[in-house]
Amino acid sequence: MRRRGGGGGVTGATLERRLANFRAAIRPDPEPSAADRTRSAGLAQLLATAVDGEVVDGALGAVVRCEPLTVVLPLDRERLASLPGQPPPDAPLVCLDTETTGLATAAGTMAFLVGLGWWEGERFRQAQLLLPDQPNELALLSLIEAHIPPSAWLVTYNGRGFDWPLLVTRYRMARRDPPVHAGHLDLLPFVRRVFRHRMADARLRTVEIELLNVARHEDVEGWQIPGRYLDFLRLGIVEPLVAVVRHNREDVRSLARLLGHIETGLADVHVRRTAARGDLAGLARAFSRERRFAEALDCLETALVAPIDPPQTAPASPSHRGEEDRWWMPRHRADFGGPPAPAPQPIASARLDAPWTEERILIDRARLLRRLGRFDESATAWEGLAAGSGPVAAHAWVEVAKLREHRLADHRGALEAGLRARAVIERRRRLALVDPALERGLARRLERLTRRVAAAPAAPHGSTRPTTQPAAVAGAGTIGTLGSTAIDDQVALTQSRSGSNEQAIVRRSPARALR
Repeated sequence: MRRRGGGGGVTGATLERRLANFRAAIRPDPEPSAADRTRSAGLAQLLATAVDGEVVDGALGAVVRCEPLTVVLPLDRERLASLPGQPPPDAPLVCLDTETTGLATAAGTMAFLVGLGWWEGERFRQAQLLLPDQPNELALLSLIEAHIPPSAWLVTYNGRGFDWPLLVTRYRMARRDPPVHAGHLDLLPFVRRVFRHRMADARLRTVEIELLNVARHEDVEGWQIPGRYLDFLRLGIVEPLVAVVRHNREDVRSLARLLGHIETGLADVHVRRTAARGDLAGLARAFSRERRFAEALDCLETALVAPIDPPQTAPASPSHRGEEDRWWMPRHRADFGGPPAPAPQPIASARLDAPWTEERILIDRARLLRRLGRFDESATAWEGLAAGSGPVAAHAWVEVAKLREHRLADHRGALEAGLRARAVIERRRRLALVDPALERGLARRLERLTRRVAAAPAAPHGSTRPTTQPAAVAGAGTIGTLGSTAIDDQVALTQSRSGSNEQAIVRRSPARALR
């Protein structure tokens, strides 16, 4: 805001006066009445008796705290820290899980039960903090802060997206800073990346069944939890909350079990060799995200000799259940007769739930070899993938062309690989299998390589770099033999279109020459 005519800004005294007026206009939170205190105290005592806890009464209000029995869950922190994304071995770990009045993280949702867990030696200790009444939320937030040391790492499951943002919102609503901590380990991304390929979904209950061999009995569903707490506030019905407390206790304990499963099954290099193929491939991608390419390559090479993963059991969707799957339903696939249309086959599926086939692992291995600077080995790996007849063959020949052109300085070999890719694409086009983006990129690449080969001086006899290719590729009759004659014909065709080599080079811009 500027004064008219003066051009100066707001002075410091004016700003201080405005802030003072704003602070005076803010109404302080009303003190709870005696009736409210009596009601909160009665609810706290009722809840503590039902869940076998104790009432922690302070100046900010009453909170119920219950501590389950400790369990023995050993965890080798040194080995765990060797895995990607894990906390340092000297940082204390605090497992955290919340039960809330809704699924949003906005101001209208609050956490009424916070479960915490930490290690004391080999024993896993837990504490559960329950909110008996909404006016006592500030006391609950103070107890949460007391249980989280500043040097601790939080361990959650989808906590980065839900639990912790919700708690941060509640602290801000109470005009307090959230607890300071050193880091946050959310296990959901790690589970998706490493184990999702063999699970129907990534819910914590599915993880317990598939990975931890833990089955819950008479457990409460997540959608029932808010209603049970609201019934307790309105009507004082406390019995349904006992199952909610048990549910939260098992959630926190499962976080500790999952960390132990990851440490014992993947942290030890020797034990890791007995892991499932998909687990090793997913762990390789986790290593690659931290640029630990050598360890990622070791995981992929181990995965190539590992047993094939069992087929995934897909969850039943509502559109495929008996009476709900009829010809008039929108999701029902129409049957026009004849053979089914072939589904598109990408070079490598990016979906985390896709099965880890040998071809997919070989693709990741070829990419890792290139990132490690082992370009000859990477080109050989791509040539092996190009021996097939599927959509991967064309992409593989393009990758070989990239390596030969940009890394191995073999333009003539790159042109030969590009022509092989074009042969695969033309054969697939006759089967009505087209990839317009790949064809356009390959056409530009062939044009550039042809001009570079035509502009290059003739190499002395015996100095031309040999273009290696696997026996499967050399004998592939479907692609055909693409030797020097085909390359010379491609160069001659480009020269006839452009008039001369010099004109073809001059017409190119410097930016396109670097492709």
